[in-house]
Amino acid sequence: MKFVPVFAAAAAMFVCAGAAQAQTVVKHIQSDKSFIAEGVWAGDTYYLSGQLADPITPADPIKKTEAVYATDTATQAASVFAKIKKALEAQGLDMKDVVKLTVFLGPDPKTGKLDFKGMNGEYMKYFGSADQPNKPARSAFQVAALAAPWALLEVEAIAVKSH
Repeated sequence: MKFVPVFAAAAAMFVCAGAAQAQTVVKHIQSDKSFIAEGVWAGDTYYLSGQLADPITPADPIKKTEAVYATDTATQAASVFAKIKKALEAQGLDMKDVVKLTVFLGPDPKTGKLDFKGMNGEYMKYFGSADQPNKPARSAFQVAALAAPWALLEVEAIAVKSH
């Protein structure tokens, strides 16, 4: 009978030690200039917010012109995947660390249809190539529209820092 209380005390200490180790540090990568975080670290996992294409011609406030965006999925996808790579590198990660992508595709303005081939052509330059053979888990969704009226795709990424 004396053995049971000692065992229970040891088990309680083990559970408390495990709980202390299981705490996850969360760090938000954010700017006052944006409504959302660029990404969030939760332990060794980095959640990158959805990325949209950069303009091919930036806005010019002096000439009062608006930004011009590519009107095809492949060109926008090239910009998006380059932005994802740059954002990951800023966090000490690489495309090989990506474990999950979520792709939201809007209709191509010329055809009104989803251009999965255009997106996939750019995707394959970063994943499953000779230089970077890792392929993440991926989901792709066709959406009626994205928040930015010119956007043809938005891509979210989850990456894990390897040890």
